[in-house]
Amino acid sequence: MTQLSVNINKFATLRNARGGNTPDLISVAKDVQRFGAQGVTVHPRPDERHIRYADARALPEVIVTEYNIEGNPNPKFVDLVLDIKPTQVTLVPDAPDAITSNAGWDTVKNLKFLTQVIAQFKAAGIRTSIFVDPDPIQIEGAVATGTDRVELYTESYAQYYAQNPENAIRPYVIAAERANACGLGLNAGHDLSLENVQYFAQNIPNLLEVSIGHALVCESLYLGLENVIPMYLQKLR
Repeated sequence: MTQLSVNINKFATLRNARGGNTPDLISVAKDVQRFGAQGVTVHPRPDERHIRYADARALPEVIVTEYNIEGNPNPKFVDLVLDIKPTQVTLVPDAPDAITSNAGWDTVKNLKFLTQVIAQFKAAGIRTSIFVDPDPIQIEGAVATGTDRVELYTESYAQYYAQNPENAIRPYVIAAERANACGLGLNAGHDLSLENVQYFAQNIPNLLEVSIGHALVCESLYLGLENVIPMYLQKLR
């Protein structure tokens, strides 16, 4: 079964919009795991507009599943991850002013940098993943860095799924097959939802994990978080 890691950034966005501590991220992390999620994801950014570095440091006390920290590996982020030692770190090349992640790494161009960063994390016993576009060349570049996994950036799949699912998923199948042949673990994330996640999981060979935040939170406004997480789990079986 593909594992579900819930990205709780949007809960932090809601908290920060009003000030105070509602919703309480510690309670949110407990609840998503209690409702069945197999992991918790956070993506702290330099301006701390949603997840704060203090949140990332506080969460390990309540995470009993997998803890995945995403982000651009600037020095502050690297220090954070090495201090916390989460289950997994996912490297994302987002600019400081990016609203959300909007591209995967050029693993060929950034080979030396990624290799050095990944070596630091692996030496600390942290599983590593690189956020990549569904491109076999980028998959092969990721292999050269020594990473354990790649996370396929699924925005284009989600964007075109309703028009033609087969065409939307084709590049991802090709990339996944290349990753499997190279011995890389496969994750995926970005704009996956209750509408499109089942088709994706059924057609991507050896998909280990999906990280879902924005859609899951939006769906929970109507259906309830306690209901939505089991709905995802059912679609991922």
